[in-house]
Amino acid sequence: MEEAEVLAYVKAAAAALAVPLDQERAQRVATHLARTAALARQLEAFPLEVHDEPAEIYRPMPFPSAPDKRGQL
Repeated sequence: MEEAEVLAYVKAAAAALAVPLDQERAQRVATHLARTAALARQLEAFPLEVHDEPAEIYRPMPFPSAPDKRGQL
């Protein structure tokens, strides 16, 4: 995407989400979005195999227990 397209996307997304963005802030968001997209393209271009990403190491924390009716855990 070119700079003008990224800026148009940012403005359209902000309008769809009712996020107020002035021109200066929209430009800053577009700059960061373009930079992030460029980084993602570089990562996607790197050849990875299934064994290169050890997803099984990730263990999310369990949700805390809800208190019972007496307010105890």
